[in-house]
Amino acid sequence: MGMTAMKPVLRRGNAADHDALGLLMHAAVHGPGSPYRAAQRQAWIAAPRSGPDWDARLSGQTIILAEQDDHPVGFMTLAPPDCVDFAFIHPDWQGCGLFRRLYQALEDHARETGIPALRVHASLQARPAFAAMGFAVTAQETVTIGDQSLARFAMEKSLPPPATG
Repeated sequence: MGMTAMKPVLRRGNAADHDALGLLMHAAVHGPGSPYRAAQRQAWIAAPRSGPDWDARLSGQTIILAEQDDHPVGFMTLAPPDCVDFAFIHPDWQGCGLFRRLYQALEDHARETGIPALRVHASLQARPAFAAMGFAVTAQETVTIGDQSLARFAMEKSLPPPATG
């Protein structure tokens, strides 16, 4: 699609974005190239997330959103105190550096607010991207949803304060 020729704009997400982010998450989970089987993806997110429970989940989080032509193409969230809760890129935008841009904006925010380290529970698909950002695996985990088991990884990254001189 030539997505690398365009550069999505990053901004802070808000409550008006929540339903669109639910759609984006669904598209990312069910997109091509997933290491999870169809039944696992269906158990994870059968339909796009929306409504009061979804709003409540996102409302206390910092949301970094990437938009192209007023449509979200990726997002990442930071849940207090130090957890990267969501990190999803639309399938059409995967592989063009958008994960790195979103993560760097999130890490910059974390550093500005004095967070000493970040944690994430990374999916099989997200693990390599988080590893490339400097996260280390601390545990392999299995999440059971209904009759499906999904592998994921607990990962952490220290954020040392900037050197002063």
